[in-house]
Amino acid sequence: MIRSVRQFTGLTAAGVVLVGCGASGSPLPTPASPSPEPSATRDTAPTMAPGPGGHTPVFMRAKAAEGAADRTVALTFDADMTADQGPRAERGERFDNPALIQALRSLKVPSTVFMTGRWADEYPAQAKAIGSDPLFEIANHSYSHHAFSSPCYGLPGIGAEDMLTDVRRAFAAFEKAGVRNVVPYFRFPGGCYDDAALRALAPAGVTAVQWDVVSGDAFATDADAVAEQVLGGVEPGSLVVMHCTRSAAPVTEEAVRRIVPELRRRGYRFVKVSELMR
Repeated sequence: MIRSVRQFTGLTAAGVVLVGCGASGSPLPTPASPSPEPSATRDTAPTMAPGPGGHTPVFMRAKAAEGAADRTVALTFDADMTADQGPRAERGERFDNPALIQALRSLKVPSTVFMTGRWADEYPAQAKAIGSDPLFEIANHSYSHHAFSSPCYGLPGIGAEDMLTDVRRAFAAFEKAGVRNVVPYFRFPGGCYDDAALRALAPAGVTAVQWDVVSGDAFATDADAVAEQVLGGVEPGSLVVMHCTRSAAPVTEEAVRRIVPELRRRGYRFVKVSELMR
């Protein structure tokens, strides 16, 4: 789970970061809620060129064209489940959030869900339903949700020799569950990575996707505070990280129902990461 942005030094050469400009002060008309476009897939989704030395590239936000009337923002949701949390699920802990997915559908918000393979194994029917809906695209959040760089919010670590296998195992779990709209994007558990991790994942051919706006929904109990944090941070081209895990992010649905209308009132259009990256 992500509570704040971790800073990593010495990685700008290893990954490409796109930085957008701030929003203008002039109001823009509220965009209509569009019908969802067909989702990108691993074959059609845009990716970034490898970084120096062939390292996995890193995308954090889109560069907004100067004076552009089209304000875009991507809401992303991490479906976290660590590989050893099966016993907790058996005891009734919920790592899914169907009400959040339904809220996104009713609000017609195109979104990218970063799913762990363990989550897909635990909730295959939900994984298939989300991954077959053109409103959503499914990206890789590892299989185990172990840390690819330590320390990382108390997550158990994974060795560099096992990182590539872990990512490929997640893609295999999506295929087993029947997930269709899979894109070649990867989010490091906890957002933690280093040069060794970028080097280890290069053969996977993925683009690592971070964020520029932390929602603060992990373990939050105040939906208004989460909404205010997002609304205060979003600029044209922003990429927001939130969670799709009921037990550890219980107010996300409520926060989304407040965030979406207000951003639309400000003239923002919601897009998936694959569109933000174009």
